[in-house]
Amino acid sequence: MSALDPQHNLWNTALRIAPILYIDRLEPFLPVRVGLTIMAEPGPSPSFDRVIDFEPEQVALVIEYAIYWDYDIQHIYDLEHVWIYLNHRGEIANCEASFHGQYHDGLLRDRSNLTEDGRVKLFVQPGKHAMSPLEENLRLLPNAVSCCQEEAGKDGVLENEMFRGQFKFGEQVDQLAEAHLRTFCFRPSFDYVPYTWADDTFVPWEELRSEIPARLKALLAELS
Repeated sequence: MSALDPQHNLWNTALRIAPILYIDRLEPFLPVRVGLTIMAEPGPSPSFDRVIDFEPEQVALVIEYAIYWDYDIQHIYDLEHVWIYLNHRGEIANCEASFHGQYHDGLLRDRSNLTEDGRVKLFVQPGKHAMSPLEENLRLLPNAVSCCQEEAGKDGVLENEMFRGQFKFGEQVDQLAEAHLRTFCFRPSFDYVPYTWADDTFVPWEELRSEIPARLKALLAELS
C-alpha cells in the first residue's frame, strides 16, 4: 500500500476513472479534497476502518478515494469513500462506496452505472453524502428530508478516532457548530446533477490527512 504521488504513473489513471458523483442541485456543501491511495495487495485502509480484500489473480490494484467535506448537514467534518477495483486489463472490476460508516457495492450487477469511458456513477445523499448507485435508495431513507431540516446540526463536531484531540476544543464547540449548520437547512430536491472535479481536488492521502486538522481548527476558530 502506498499513497499516490502526482508523479506516479497511475496518478492520471486515478483521475481518469474518478467516480462521477451526482449531487442534489440544492446541496449546500461540495467536496473540498480527495485523498488518493493505491493498493496493489490486500490490506487495511489508511483512512477507513476496514480491510480491503481481493484476489490478486483477478484484481491488479484498488484505488481508494477518500472524499472530504468540511460539512455534513448534521455535523462538521465528513469523510466519505469510494474504492475502485481494477483488473489486469485496466478495466473496472468492482466498486464500493461508503454509506453511513459502512460500505456497500457501488457497481450495479448489470454495470449500467458504468459510463462508456469507464467511470462509475454514484448518487450522493443530500446533506449527508452517503453514496449509492441507485438514487431511489437515498429517497427511501426515513430521515432523507428531516436530516436536512429539523435534525440539522444535531451532532455538532464529529472528531473520529483518527483525529482524536486534534481539532475539537472548547465546551461550547458542539453548540456553536449546531447553530452554524442550521443556517444551511434546506429541503432536498432529489434532482441530481453531475459534479465536475476541480484539477486541484486530488492529493495523496497523507497530504489530506495533514490538511484536515488544520482546516477544521481554522473553521472552528471562526465560530467561537
